Amino acid sequence: MERYIINDGCKPLKGEVCISGAKNAAVAIIPASLLVEGTCRIENIPRISDVNSLKDIITYLGAKVKFEENNDNVMIVDTSDIKSYIAACDKVKNLRASYYLLGALLGRFKKAEIMLPGGCDFGFRPMDQHFKGFEALGAKVKVEHGIVKVSADRLKGNRIYLDVVSVGATINLMLAAVKAEGVTIIENAAKEPHVVDVANFLNTMGARIRGAGTDVIKIAGVPKLHGNATYSIIPDQIETGTFMIAAAATKGDVTVKNVIPKHVESLSAKLVEMGIKVIQGEDWIRVKYDGKINKVNIKTLPYPGFPTDLHPPIAALLCLANGTSTITEGVWDSRFQYVDELKRMGALIKVEGRMAVIEGVTKLTGAPTKASDLRAGAALVIAGLCAEGRTDIYNIKYIDRGYENFDKKLRSLGADIIRVTD
Repeated sequence: MERYIINDGCKPLKGEVCISGAKNAAVAIIPASLLVEGTCRIENIPRISDVNSLKDIITYLGAKVKFEENNDNVMIVDTSDIKSYIAACDKVKNLRASYYLLGALLGRFKKAEIMLPGGCDFGFRPMDQHFKGFEALGAKVKVEHGIVKVSADRLKGNRIYLDVVSVGATINLMLAAVKAEGVTIIENAAKEPHVVDVANFLNTMGARIRGAGTDVIKIAGVPKLHGNATYSIIPDQIETGTFMIAAAATKGDVTVKNVIPKHVESLSAKLVEMGIKVIQGEDWIRVKYDGKINKVNIKTLPYPGFPTDLHPPIAALLCLANGTSTITEGVWDSRFQYVDELKRMGALIKVEGRMAVIEGVTKLTGAPTKASDLRAGAALVIAGLCAEGRTDIYNIKYIDRGYENFDKKLRSLGADIIRVTD
């Protein structure tokens, strides 16, 4: 078992850090490559455990996958020889994003079978909108003994209204619809940057998708995706936000590079409201502590609202704000598993329904802590970087799911953090 040890927090982070490719885009684009008849080259791939798991899964299905020798952030995928539509390996059930295999395999073979996906557990995330959409395209859906089976004689475009804004369902239905007959219209679609990124990837490979980034996406089906093209994944919006928050929490001065500032506007606005200096360039953002951290109220919402994935990290920052702040969770029912761990470090947090009430304290103190999910793990790291004494963070396998070389990047900014194996 591996863990992080942070010795002597309270050191301001200073310097520059380069943001990796977007985890949430990569874990959808890799399954999307199954729709391509031939080879595609994917740049800016984050080297995280979720990516490694998906590589193993599509290799299991028959894809040839390799990383470039001189750049291991470039993945080359050849799906010419895929014959199987059954993803039954163990790695599927440990990975939430494995549900994208359903849409991709359905689009390619008109049938798919996968184990029910796993991943971080922070609330019930039903797949009813995915299934409703597949059925609208002409597929039959069965769940038997923990395996989802989807099949269709033919896929035919249709108008699909999503009852709730769902990133997963939006992307999965795009994957299923790109090779369907006729036109598919997805209404009340998610607008997140990685939805747009997946659409752009598919279009680069020959798909005809319009409207990604709005609440109405139109997909004109094509007979095949040609491949033999290169696509570069967008920078990670959540990693960007995590380092911005860490800079503010440690009273530091950090420039995050290789970013799209528009993707984190909701966070930048809150940091400015808190009294933090935020300076933006074309592809960089500088975050500088300016003598105070004011209380704020936050509500997480689908994009362009405040991201739910930044809820736990910013909660760690608000533990040190002047006054009482609130975070209302508007996306997932149970985002609050980080709370008890922060309390061990001296945080004053009460959870009332879907709201965390955070009373700012003058200091946090180091303690043994345990990550319960990916973003909770990031919150504990931020708290440890601000805490007096030593902080141990266990279960960092969750952090590895979404942050590439997290400890190394933090050390480059002056953090006293090490990774140890027990």
